[in-house]
Amino acid sequence: MAITFHHLATPQGVQELDNFLLTRSYISGYQASKDDLAVYLALKDAPSSKFVNASRWYSHISALLRPSFPGESVGVFCGNSASSETREVITAHAAESVAPNTPAPAAEEDDDLDLFGEETEEEKAAAAEREASVKPSAKKKESGKSSVLLDVKPWDDETDMKKLEEAVRSVEMPGLFWGASKLVPVGYGIKKLQIMMTIVDDLVSVDELIEDHLTEGPAAEFIQSCDIAAFNKI
Repeated sequence: MAITFHHLATPQGVQELDNFLLTRSYISGYQASKDDLAVYLALKDAPSSKFVNASRWYSHISALLRPSFPGESVGVFCGNSASSETREVITAHAAESVAPNTPAPAAEEDDDLDLFGEETEEEKAAAAEREASVKPSAKKKESGKSSVLLDVKPWDDETDMKKLEEAVRSVEMPGLFWGASKLVPVGYGIKKLQIMMTIVDDLVSVDELIEDHLTEGPAAEFIQSCDIAAFNKI
């Protein structure tokens, strides 16, 4: 089945090619073929290094540009990357490159003309870089979040609740986001602060937040105790 690429002369087209080559060494099959040459000629320039797979493939095909591409072609269409006239030229060029009017090399010369011998150091490095970029994304697991409601109680009815709230909100750490708050009467003229917060579970421990930052340190001047009123996973 023929393979189609669109707009290879644009960054979007190169990105499409880069995605296609993520799990492939060649455009079709396991050997370089005239499909590789057709795409190579359709590209406006060499892909930049940010397109790891396309750049690796382009460098490899550049090194292999010899009279013979032994792989079997399935046919490739490069979309709007060139006009129909240009595509005809590319196809003719590919056919001429794949079937030159020169005799096949003798068997004893195979070693010199082997297009698929050991990988060069550059190719090995590119393959390792590609593999490293794929593995973390496959294993990456999105961290969960939780919504937590805290009851923050002052020492007495003389505690400045505005300063108490400022002390609470002054606690900052990665993965902690303070939300809405309100004052709730608890009796004898004393009010407690109820405040919402959203946390990234892998980054914030609520127990440590309370023990190390709210009931200890500067905030302890205003806070008598702090309890978890509600805890919900998001």
